[in-house]
Order: sequence, then structure tokens, then C-alpha cells
Amino acid sequence: MPAAADIPVPATSPQARQSLSLPNELLLLAESQWLFTEAELLRTPSVLDGLSPEKESENRGKGVNFILQVGIMLKLPQITLATASVFLHRFFMRHSMVDLPNRPGFHYYSMAATSLFLATKVEENCRKMKELVVACVRVAQKDPNKAVDDQDKEYWRWKDSILHNEDLLLEAICFDLSLDPPYKTLFELLVFFGEETNKRLRNAAWAFVNDSCLTMLCLLFPSRTIAASALYAAAKHCDVTFPDDAYGRPWWDVAGVELRSIRKACNFMAGVYENTPSRGGRDVGIYERTPEDGDEAHAKTRRKVEGVMVGDDASESRRSSASVSDPEKKGNKREREDDVDDEQKPSVNGVNGNHSNGDAEPTVRNGTNGTPAADEGQPKRRKLEGDGDQPNGENVHSEEVRATTANADPPVDDVSEEGEVES
Repeated sequence: MPAAADIPVPATSPQARQSLSLPNELLLLAESQWLFTEAELLRTPSVLDGLSPEKESENRGKGVNFILQVGIMLKLPQITLATASVFLHRFFMRHSMVDLPNRPGFHYYSMAATSLFLATKVEENCRKMKELVVACVRVAQKDPNKAVDDQDKEYWRWKDSILHNEDLLLEAICFDLSLDPPYKTLFELLVFFGEETNKRLRNAAWAFVNDSCLTMLCLLFPSRTIAASALYAAAKHCDVTFPDDAYGRPWWDVAGVELRSIRKACNFMAGVYENTPSRGGRDVGIYERTPEDGDEAHAKTRRKVEGVMVGDDASESRRSSASVSDPEKKGNKREREDDVDDEQKPSVNGVNGNHSNGDAEPTVRNGTNGTPAADEGQPKRRKLEGDGDQPNGENVHSEEVRATTANADPPVDDVSEEGEVES
């Protein structure tokens, strides 16, 4: 609205900041092909070959942890490590970890190294092949200071494994190399809501995304939902709320994510935390779960704006206003119709049909309502209002001027607007 543009907006409000960027449709379409249900995750190739789902999840976490340790040693950015973890999870949706008599399985360490090698090229954070192999040997041997020579057998075994598995990895992930990690979306949400300087909130949300890489959350939800879930969980943990927009929409609608999906992702991560041994020795069950079908209007992370009705209150207000306004509209319509009928009543010989009961003389319409005409004994010219319907259905005023006089006097030249005769 033009009036709102003149109102100064605080620099920390969402209206004063850049709007959220919409996700790429091509990336969403490619990402949707790699989303599965929880039931489908229980029928992966490794599980079908006899590996328990718990053991498979543990091996996946070990593979991602291997990526993180090698990435830290090579000083790679977090986005590159997240991309490598997604490649690893997608690969094991097509191939098995279990060794069979007629087919060997793929070890999660060797595929983790291959995924990281591919991610460095996709994200344009390349490292020398020798540096990558040396880091993989040191992490696998759990010796960060191990001297690795390019003539060592371990060195060539890791190098050959990475180069051989790269083609298998590309084929397994169908060459879907363009990813949108949740880190970028999370930071955009923090900036949009003016919380980028809130270190506690930022670190909590960032830790949520880091921990999600160890799980199969990227196979259950899109990256945008994961980013919104991280912000939701961090806001609940830090007691932070986000205001509704000018239209009364909550922050998750502004971000383009369903609240039910956010709560479902948070509950999934809560189950992962509860099943993971705690280093501090704290009791299990400290992670609060949220009902997926809870009321949106009472979400802890939502702050309503005064003067804006949302949810059931807004719908009830619209229904009540509609029920009250309908009789008023009908009454106003009847009044307008009555006024039109009074104006369009035909006059007999130019005399209005509304007479008083006294001896007052009838008034003649002379172009102006209620204007008295000249005396009957004087020559006058009347401008009659034509009320007859023409063939085309329109009322046409007669332009013919007739001289009506009792003594057949000659016509006068003009008649003034007040009804006085001008000779």
C-alpha cells in the first residue's frame, strides 16, 4: 500500500530487510527424487542384505564422522562437508555395505573419502590428491601425525579406491551434483528476522544442522525444511520468538515451510539425541517433543502482532462481519431502489404527482426540482420531461418547446431558469 511506504520501519524489522529468496525449482525437483519415507528407509539395500537398521545408521554416522575429521584436517568449509555427507547417504540408498559371497559390499570409510573427493570439486574447494589421501590415511589409522609416503602401500590403496569408486558414486547419485545445503537458507532466515547477531541462537541452530548430517534427515526432508527446523528448535531452546508479518502470517509460512514438517523433523532429531549416549551422563528424555498436529496459533516461537488477527480469530471475524454486512447491504439496496423509483415517477401535464392536502398550488418541473413555474395567465414555455419508453428502452427528454397560452399570444423569446418570463 502506498501509505505504508511513508512509515519509517526499524532497521531490525523484517520489512526493512531484504526479502527471502525463493528456492530454485530445478533444485527442488531434483531433491524430491531423493526423498523417502521412514518405512522406505527400513528397506535399504544394506537392510535387505541382513544388516539391522540400527547398525546401518551407526555405520552411516561413522562415515560422515570420517568426512568431518578429514575435512577439518584439510580446512574445508562446512558446506563442502555437508555436500559430501549427502552424497554418502544417497549412495547407500542404491548400494549395500554387506559383503556377500557373489558380491562384495562397499565400506563406509572408502565411500566417505570418495564422497569428499567429489564434493571438493563440486563446491570448487579442491585439494591436491596427495593431501586428501594422506589425510584419509591418518584419520583411518587414528594417528594425525603419521608420516605417509607416496610410496607406501596404504597410500596407493586409498588412492586407487577413491579413483575407482568415483565413477560408481556418480552413477549411483544419477549425476545430481547441484545441492542446496541448509546452511545458506538458515543464515538467510537469521538475517531476515534480525537475529544474526544472537550468538546463542545462531550456534544452537548451526549445531542442529551439523548433527543432522550424521543422520538420514536429508533423505526425509528437503534442505529448506531442515534449515527451518534448526531455527525452530534453536528458538525453543533459547526462548526466542519471531513476529508475524504484516498480513498476520507466522514466520514458517513466510519461509515457505509447513509447521507440521518442522515439528516432525525436530521430533526425529530428538529421537536421535535420546538414543545417542550422552557424554555428560544426563538422563534420557530431556529433549522436548512437540505434537505434529499442535495448534499453530500457540507455537512457542511465534509472536503475534497487535491489531492483526490470525488463525481461528481471523476466520471467525470474517464470518461475523459477513453475516452482519449482508442485511445492511440489502437494506441499503432497498433504499436506493426506492429513491430511484421516486425520481422516475411520471408527471401528468408536467405536474408532480405528490400533492399536499391544502390549497397550495401544484409545482411544475422546469428543469429544476421544486421550482415554481410562471402563472397560468402569462405566456410560458415548458420543458417537459419525457417518460415514455422509446424503442431502444431509453428515456429521452423532449427538446420541443411549446407555447401554451389562453389568448393565443405570440411566443416569447426565452424563459429564465427561475421560471420568470423574459420578453
